[in-house]
Amino acid sequence: MKYSLDRVKFTSDLYFLALKRRISGSFLYGRSSYDYQEGTMVFIAPGQVASFSPPSIDDESGEGWSLLFHPDLIRKSELGKTINSFSFFNYEANEALHLSDRERVSINHLVANIELEITERIDRHSNEIIVQNLHTLFKYCLRYYERQFYVRSDFNKDIVTRFENFLQNYFSSNELSENGLPSLKTCGEALNISGAYLSDLLRVETGKSATEHIYDLLIERAKTKLLSTDDTISQIAFTMGFEYPQNFTKLFKQKTGMSPSAYRNLN
Repeated sequence: MKYSLDRVKFTSDLYFLALKRRISGSFLYGRSSYDYQEGTMVFIAPGQVASFSPPSIDDESGEGWSLLFHPDLIRKSELGKTINSFSFFNYEANEALHLSDRERVSINHLVANIELEITERIDRHSNEIIVQNLHTLFKYCLRYYERQFYVRSDFNKDIVTRFENFLQNYFSSNELSENGLPSLKTCGEALNISGAYLSDLLRVETGKSATEHIYDLLIERAKTKLLSTDDTISQIAFTMGFEYPQNFTKLFKQKTGMSPSAYRNLN
């Protein structure tokens, strides 16, 4: 049986994750779309916007599943406290997770456990077991994403270089003093990827997040100004994009172990 649907845009207060294979159609999320035939997993958090346009779906050939759950399901659990650490919920569509056959078996096994708990008679253990399987599923997805980062190492290195060039240009322009430090979103948009994906990619490739890279460059620029100019600490703070000098001093001390004035006097 085949049928067609117009593109439907949607948002909800539910978490949504899905694995689809060999289904004709596209899924638009963020700035990009991907074909379900690729066999990818997508993750959407409550409040995010996506649209779905399957021009033709063959029920007999399509494979996969979709899983939706309300935040209240996990609110009292450890997963509820750590769900935001699974940053793939903030990735774009072109950063979806591509699973190997073996990885897909592991994921499908966990989803089958959840389905069993939902379809069998509910008891006082059901919620805990469902949440535990969800938590394990997300941990596996985190592992598989890290594998995907390593597999695409050459491509990732190009992104790292482009990111470093972007930061150098940003810090050398008036944008720093006028707009402050670049946000994770700003950095991602400059490279046409999501900020969350960029930060995780950098952590795998360099051992540091995007924010750490930004702060490292900031501190190096600040050290140079402290030793090569007579500008006051406040003036340097303003040129570094800080509205309040005390925030600059706090960050500098946090990163170097001494205040800007102590660093200047030490050298």
